[in-house]
Amino acid sequence: MIRRHFHDLPVEARQAIADKAGLVRAARTADGGLNSGIAAFLETDRGPVFVKGIPIDHPQAPAQRREAAINPHLPRACPRLYWHIEVAGWDLLGYEVLPGRHADYSPGSPDLPLVAAALAELQETTAPTDVPIKVAEQRWAAYAPPGSAALFSGDTLLHTDLAPHNLIVDDRAHIIDWAWPTRGAAWIDPAILILRLLEAGHTLAEADVFTHRFPSWRTAPTEAKEAFAAANAAVWEEIARADSASWKAAMVDHAVSFHAHLRALPGKR
Repeated sequence: MIRRHFHDLPVEARQAIADKAGLVRAARTADGGLNSGIAAFLETDRGPVFVKGIPIDHPQAPAQRREAAINPHLPRACPRLYWHIEVAGWDLLGYEVLPGRHADYSPGSPDLPLVAAALAELQETTAPTDVPIKVAEQRWAAYAPPGSAALFSGDTLLHTDLAPHNLIVDDRAHIIDWAWPTRGAAWIDPAILILRLLEAGHTLAEADVFTHRFPSWRTAPTEAKEAFAAANAAVWEEIARADSASWKAAMVDHAVSFHAHLRALPGKR
């Protein structure tokens, strides 16, 4: 998606933001992230605000509306949504600004216990029934081994994209960017985190040990974990076929290796 700057927005949209956030004194376009048409930190006479937006007619606009709808149900460590407006052809969200930086997942990083604490908090969050979000057994059904998708069902609110740029760290970790909230088994988020740990340089054994701190992962049925690992590998293979970026090919390797690792564990934990 083409990234625009705050001042590229239509005048009517900028005025609507000022009506909500206060007079804009300065605007800085955020680094990284390609799923928003605008992502900017604003300094206003009422304080800082982070604004992200997408054209109303863009195929990803429904995902942003889901993100707005799920926000009141998130753990307190997640950024608060101040307002959600649609104006001048744009869907716009205004968030509190969290201090900190993106998480470091590398082996030995002091961020890892903070990431684990944030995910442990999320593991205790029940998915709301009044927000139309995806359910795991349907989301991964086309990729899972035949007859296995029902193993992914559950009532936990899942983030499902725990890349390090989706966690902001200061004295604790904050999970951001809720474009893909899903209702499902609690152990799915630890399974997704494992691939990101591999991406950051952990071994398969180290990543598996890290996720064993989560009760949901320790107690998940072996057949369920293996089925999801197979499904996740199939998802990444599809992603890599559509886009040959080297990091996506590497994620396929990690996903395939993790599935093989689970199948080879003694006693199939």
